[in-house]
Amino acid sequence: MLVLVAVLACAAAPRPSGAQTAFEGTGLTLTATPALASDYLFRGISQTRNRPAIQLLLDLQHDSGFYVGAFGTNVAFPGSNARQEVDFLAGYRFSTGNATLDLGGVYYSYPGYDAPSGSFDYNYFEVVAKAAYTLDPVKFLGTVAWSPDFYFESGAATYLEAGADVALPLGFTGSGRYGYQFIDRNGRYGAPDYANWSLTLSRELYAGFTLGVGYYDTDLSKGECFAGTKLCGARALVMLSRVF
Repeated sequence: MLVLVAVLACAAAPRPSGAQTAFEGTGLTLTATPALASDYLFRGISQTRNRPAIQLLLDLQHDSGFYVGAFGTNVAFPGSNARQEVDFLAGYRFSTGNATLDLGGVYYSYPGYDAPSGSFDYNYFEVVAKAAYTLDPVKFLGTVAWSPDFYFESGAATYLEAGADVALPLGFTGSGRYGYQFIDRNGRYGAPDYANWSLTLSRELYAGFTLGVGYYDTDLSKGECFAGTKLCGARALVMLSRVF
C-alpha cells in the first residue's frame, strides 16, 4: 500500500509532497509521482520477492480537502500468478496550526490474479487515519489503519505506526518509522503479529528527482515468514522518484 511520496515509506497511500497541476476554475489539483525502487516493501515485507518495482501514485485533490487517488505497482507473490497491484484511495485532508490530519480509505486490488480452487481473496479494504505535527526541524507522524477482512481473508486487522522526518543539513531528510501489525487469523495470513521498522535518508538530486536509501526490517524469523520465505528479513532499499 503506498510508499512513494515520503520516498521510502512503504505501505500505504500517503499524501503527495507537492501539488503540481492545477485545473483552473475547478479547485482541483493533480499530482503524479512515478518511482523506481529496488524492492516493494509493504510494512516491512517484500511484495516483489526481493526484486525491483516500477510504481506510480496519482492524487487528485479539491481545495476543500477531499481527494481521490490511485497507486500502481508490479508484485510477485510465491506460488501466485498475481503480477499487478492497483490501489484506490479516497479521503479528506485538513490542517490546523502545525497539525495535519488525513482521514480516508484504501482498497487494495490485484487485477489478473486467478485464485486457485479453495484459495482466498487477495483484495481488501482499510480505513486509514494519519496525523502529522511539525515542530521544526522535525515532523512527527502517526498512522492507524483498520481492515474488517485483511489480505487473504485473514479477518480483522489493525496497523499502528509512529515516526518522524527530520530536516538535515545540505538538503537531506532523515526518517524513522516503527509499526506493529495485528491480524485476527494469523494461520490464514501466513505469519504471526509482527513489528517492522525503518531508517531512511533522502535528498533531491536535480530537477525534482529525489533519491532515497533506507534500512528495513521486521521481527519475523525466516520460519515465521510465510512458510520459510525470505520476504521478511532485513534489507536495504533504494528509490528514485519525481513529483509532477
